[in-house]
Amino acid sequence: MKNSSDLPPLAYEEWEFLESDPARPLRILAEYLEPLERFRRAGVHATVVFFGSARLQPGDPLGRYYEEARELARLITQWSASLPEHVHRYVVCSGGGGGIMEAANRGAHEAGGKSIGLNISLPREQHPNPYIPRELLFEFHYFFMRKLWFAHLARALIAFPGGFGTLDELTEILTLAQTRKLSRDIPVILYGPDYWREIVNFEALKRHGVISPEDLELFEFADSPAEALKILQRRLAPEPREMPGFAHSQVRRRLAEPNPPA
Repeated sequence: MKNSSDLPPLAYEEWEFLESDPARPLRILAEYLEPLERFRRAGVHATVVFFGSARLQPGDPLGRYYEEARELARLITQWSASLPEHVHRYVVCSGGGGGIMEAANRGAHEAGGKSIGLNISLPREQHPNPYIPRELLFEFHYFFMRKLWFAHLARALIAFPGGFGTLDELTEILTLAQTRKLSRDIPVILYGPDYWREIVNFEALKRHGVISPEDLELFEFADSPAEALKILQRRLAPEPREMPGFAHSQVRRRLAEPNPPA
């Protein structure tokens, strides 16, 4: 009779296989199931997502946005803590790195609240900031799985000035809203009107007919933490808690109906 040391490793303990191309579906599934379980244990039902550059720091030309993201995250966390126990508590969520992401997690931490960091493994720039509780710090390999978790629990999105990554994440959410791929409305706030109107010529998109006039209603502008908080308080109606409160995809048969439910 062979002893256990003579047996080959179990497939799910074979690292050479798990890191191979054929095992990619398993790695993708793990980046869905592992966060799902951690959010369940932490009691996270709903998030307010902050996007923005990892490069912005106090003292930079755009450094005021770091301090204003920090202040807004603090205000959101305090407001959320004041809500009744039976409704959603909104948890600040960022991409986990520096700059605007750090500012968001820092503001929530300073308000005595927890926050989420959805970090991504990159060769430079992206290192977790120190203001995220360990149980809510995630490390992703796949950008698309990270973006799924940005959208899955989001009740609102605030986009501060940023570069390619911020534009990618912002347009992903706007596309989901425009095409009605999500079963709920996600308010989008573009923070810093001067920046965003210079970077993206929204009126030109409308004028050229590549978006509809009503697509400009998918987002609002804000230029102060108080103004952004008022938009959130106006747009986010109290909801009974779910576990977790996913933004479910609209399925094809419902989209084919004349008036699919929102």
